[in-house]
Amino acid sequence: MVKTLSTMLDLGTIAPDFSLPDAHGNAVRLSDFKGAPALLVIFMCNHCPFVKHIIDDLIELAKQYQGEGVAIVGINSNDVGAYPEDHPDQMARIVEAKGITFPYLYDESQQVAKDYRASCTPDFFLFDREFRLVYRGQMDDSRPGNDVPITGGDLRIALDLVLAGQEPCPEQQPSMGCNIKWKPGNEPQYF
Repeated sequence: MVKTLSTMLDLGTIAPDFSLPDAHGNAVRLSDFKGAPALLVIFMCNHCPFVKHIIDDLIELAKQYQGEGVAIVGINSNDVGAYPEDHPDQMARIVEAKGITFPYLYDESQQVAKDYRASCTPDFFLFDREFRLVYRGQMDDSRPGNDVPITGGDLRIALDLVLAGQEPCPEQQPSMGCNIKWKPGNEPQYF
């Protein structure tokens, strides 16, 4: 497992547009989330040990904040030829088995990951109601094997501030996870 940090996209960046199929093949667009008080975009996948470590807690966090109107979307940009566990069929299986309540999208071209400058799984991007980036960082300090409890503390603070109409502190800790599995020759130049 290769530990990779978030690229820490510039705060204030407007959410790049997307239209991607969910795990069942239905198109989901950025514009579908217009009017939400906040939008959380999570780059994730099925096989990553970092995602597996937090997935149950992330799903509970998502349910809580969806109840407060936050729009949440997961995006899998991995090369499924090299990592078949991340194939959309397997994404659909995970959605059902885990009870994921947010759309889980497949970025086959990997262009959306590039547009967001995503680098790892999980990689979190929180936007305000104008789709302006206000947080990009870790869920919390917990990592596989470090015995730190999963609380979602960093992400929860950011979400609570955005819902209260305030900006999160600009000093944010990058997310850490497995690198996105780029298709050969498709690696971005922002590393």
